[in-house]
Amino acid sequence: MTEKKLIDPKGRIVPGLISEPVDTVNYLDYDLRTVMDKPRSRFARQWRFNQFQFVSAMSPGWVFGMAIVDLKLVGSGFFYLFDFESGQMYEQSFIQPLARHTGIEPYPERGNARFRKGDVSLAIEPAIGGRNVRVSAPGNVQVDLVLRDDNDPHRLVCPAGYTGWVFTRKSSGLPVDGEVRWGQQIWRTDAQSRGSIDWSCGFMRRETAWNWACLAGVNDDGVSVGLNLAAGVNETGLTENALWLNGQRFVLGAARFEFDRYQPETNWRVTTEDGKVDLSFVPSGVRKEKLNAGILASNFRQFVGTFEGTVEDASGKKIPVAGLRGLMEDHFARW
Repeated sequence: MTEKKLIDPKGRIVPGLISEPVDTVNYLDYDLRTVMDKPRSRFARQWRFNQFQFVSAMSPGWVFGMAIVDLKLVGSGFFYLFDFESGQMYEQSFIQPLARHTGIEPYPERGNARFRKGDVSLAIEPAIGGRNVRVSAPGNVQVDLVLRDDNDPHRLVCPAGYTGWVFTRKSSGLPVDGEVRWGQQIWRTDAQSRGSIDWSCGFMRRETAWNWACLAGVNDDGVSVGLNLAAGVNETGLTENALWLNGQRFVLGAARFEFDRYQPETNWRVTTEDGKVDLSFVPSGVRKEKLNAGILASNFRQFVGTFEGTVEDASGKKIPVAGLRGLMEDHFARW
């Protein structure tokens, strides 16, 4: 069986949605050039290629999130758990200069992602039909989750800036099993728990800004719902917007986010131009950071909260999502 590669033999991408699994993101084969059309070296292709993975698990009482990021100049890892009952955000984050002990294999369907610093280790590993998520950190922090039935992901590659591109593979509404242990407390998944996976990479714009929404859960009618919406990353007529109902994916139109950037703890609203999504979001907790190191910068705010409203299936039937947990993000990055 022929291995499917993202970059074609002429060193180009073919923009659009991708229905078949991508075995290898062979980014070193890409014909990367300067804005004046001068071919870039292999070293430049290695140095400018960014990758990150984010996974989450959402239950009625708590939300867990974890990321591994490789920006070449730095590697980073973070994880958090928000407890709706106590209103407490537990979080830890770490940075490794020159992305030491940070590795994300360029295999979207079967690759490992790992981050390590001292006694802290984070891992996202392939499993049959899904991913294993593991964290071990001082303070008796142990995470062991399995996200399952990742059978209908949303795959997309599109141009970014003048010479680059972004590839993403996303899934949401996945069944999830396992537990999060933090100190003497334990949060376990149940039949209502669902997860999401975001695997993204590419030669991204030097400065990028986006809004992002993700929810995953089971509504009062027993429908498993997953949602991924973004605005600001893909601006070439292609979107990474998708809805999953009982594991089946539906492609959505462009998303519009309405919120106050300078008072982002107030309610948000997100809709899609095709009328399939009309949701409000009430934030309960936030993970945020600001970094301005000249070459690299980040203004990152990821809110945990509750969605209200409806989404529509292909027949136009409205599916309520009242009370489902999820995330909203406002992010500027220079990398």
